[in-house]
Amino acid sequence: MAGKKVSLKAATNELLEQVNQLYPTGTVFLDFEGDQVGYVRHDQAQQKVFPGGLMITLTDLTEPDYTASHELLHLLMLLQGFPQIFFQLSLGEDELDEQMMIMATDLYNVAMHTVVVDEQRRHELITPQIEAEYLAGIHATLSDEGDQVDNERTLRLLTLLDALVFYGDHLDQVQADLNQRYPSALKTAQALYAQAFDKAVDSPYAMRRVIVRLFKLFDEQMHAWQLPPLHNTEFTTVSPVLSERQLRLSVKQVFEIFHSDMQNRESGKRAYVGLRRNDRQNSFVIDAPQGDTAAEFVSLYAQPVQEFLDQHGIPYIVRK
Repeated sequence: MAGKKVSLKAATNELLEQVNQLYPTGTVFLDFEGDQVGYVRHDQAQQKVFPGGLMITLTDLTEPDYTASHELLHLLMLLQGFPQIFFQLSLGEDELDEQMMIMATDLYNVAMHTVVVDEQRRHELITPQIEAEYLAGIHATLSDEGDQVDNERTLRLLTLLDALVFYGDHLDQVQADLNQRYPSALKTAQALYAQAFDKAVDSPYAMRRVIVRLFKLFDEQMHAWQLPPLHNTEFTTVSPVLSERQLRLSVKQVFEIFHSDMQNRESGKRAYVGLRRNDRQNSFVIDAPQGDTAAEFVSLYAQPVQEFLDQHGIPYIVRK
């Protein structure tokens, strides 16, 4: 590693060790670059897979323990079986696809941060100083609201949703500042937060529920603002969380497969999207069955769920 030498707290090193015990294809390393900008944001690290492992590079060293532990906890959650998101569909325009993926990832991370932040606080990796630097990061990201509607509404909403997760019970320390600078966005974010996080996020199943709920609530807000919705329930694949019983049911009982107007990003062919019947969320994407006949779809629908998912290499999580 060619970066700077940084001494990390024992709790951060323990997280790195935990990750390496589970990481399946080599070793996870931390590298340190950059200076100290004076605030913390979640864009201050990068990940790069290389032969033999994964490199997590911190690109700002304002709070290396906070940033490193944040990245490690995200990775640890995936290794422990929390839902992932995948982008298997394309609208046919690279720039639009990229915008959709960024916003979907932001919403997904808001949900995942409920666990990440709890763990960081449990390990005493979030201090009053870091809380102040997080607020400074918000100030560096957003301009203050004015009297006129501007094009930052969506960014403010995403940023403040994440802030509500980060501050949690400590929100009273910064609420006056946020309310003075972003009164409308804060009110909207608090309303969405109350609806999305009405139950504890204490399992992969509960996490998936919150992710899907955020996707839907965000689109409802886009409609209210007369802005284009993201349609993440179709565009973004969320790995399904299924019980042993559901895995034994037929595909037809658990999923509805429909032809999307979007293409399969990998194959470029017509995409068929598998929606969970209970929440209408994209759970997998496949190409049209060979021949594309009604008989082949009847056969596909009759397969046991686990057999179908395994046959197509579709990742899923078994609900405990």
